[in-house]
Amino acid sequence: MRLKIMASTIVVAGLFTAPAFAQALTGTLAKVKDSGTITLGFRDSSVPFSYLDDNQKPIGYAMDLCYKIVDAVKANLKLDKLDVNLNPVTSATRIPLIANGTVDLECGSTTNNLDREKQVAFTITHFVTANRFVSKKSSNLKTVDDLKGKTIVSTSGTTNIKQITEIGAQKHLDLNIIAAKDHAEAFLMVETDRAAAFVMDDILLYSLVAISKSPGDYVINADPLSVEPYGIMLRKDDAPFKAVVDAAMTNIYKSGAINAIYDQWFLKPIPPKGINLNVPMSASFKKVVADPTDTGDPAWYAQ
Repeated sequence: MRLKIMASTIVVAGLFTAPAFAQALTGTLAKVKDSGTITLGFRDSSVPFSYLDDNQKPIGYAMDLCYKIVDAVKANLKLDKLDVNLNPVTSATRIPLIANGTVDLECGSTTNNLDREKQVAFTITHFVTANRFVSKKSSNLKTVDDLKGKTIVSTSGTTNIKQITEIGAQKHLDLNIIAAKDHAEAFLMVETDRAAAFVMDDILLYSLVAISKSPGDYVINADPLSVEPYGIMLRKDDAPFKAVVDAAMTNIYKSGAINAIYDQWFLKPIPPKGINLNVPMSASFKKVVADPTDTGDPAWYAQ
C-alpha cells in the first residue's frame, strides 16, 4: 500500500511540475525578468530614427517603437516596473553588442538582409528605404558611373559601404572609398569637400541635408542602388522573446497606432531644429503595415 501511495504522489507531482517546466522563461525574457531591466541600443545621429536631442537624450521614430515593445514585454512578464537601460551603438558595434547580450533591442536604422540574419534576428520591418548617394549640386554627379575616380565616403559597418565597394569593382570605377565612423562624419566630409559623395540610405541622406547649413547645395541621385528594409535587431534563436516583440509590432500596425508615430517623425517638425522631413509613407511600407513581415529579402518589398 505504501508503495502505491508513493507512486501516486509522484504521478500527481509530475502533473503539476510538467507545465511549470514547459512555461519556464528562457533567453531574453528570463534575463529581463530576473534583472528587472531591458537594454535598448541607440544611435546618436540616425535622424529621425534614433539620435540625440539638445539634452543628449536619445529620441526618434525607432526609439518610440522600441518603447512600445518595452511596454509589451512588461505586460507579458506581468511586471509592475521595468527599468530601461540605454546603450549607445554604432554601425560597427551594433551587431556584436546584440549577439553578446549587452543590448536586447537595437533601435535604429539597421537594414535587415539575408546575410545579417545569419548573425542576429529582426522583428517586423519598420521602414523601407533605398541606397543612394548625396553630393554637391556643383559636382554634377547624377549616376554611379559619374563617381569614377572619385573619393567616396560611407559609414563603417554598413551594407552601403559593402555595396558601393562591390559596384565600384564590377564597373571598374577606381573609387577611393573612405569609411567614416558615423553618418554625421560622413556627411561632413562631403560638406568640406574631402569626399565627392556619401553613399547611404536615402532617408538618412534626406535628413542630413534637411538639417545641414545649406540644404540647397546638395542633391541625392535618382536611381536607387538597392532596396533596404529596416528592422529592430534582437538576438538570434530566441523564439519566445521574438514572439513577444513581433506581436507588439504587429499590434502597432493593426491598431493604426503606427500612423501617429510615423506622422510625428516624418510629416511634422522634429527636434532639435524643427525641420519637417515631409516623407509620406511609401507604397512598400504601406504593404508591410497591411501584411507585417520580418523578411530580409529585398524582392518582397519591390513587388
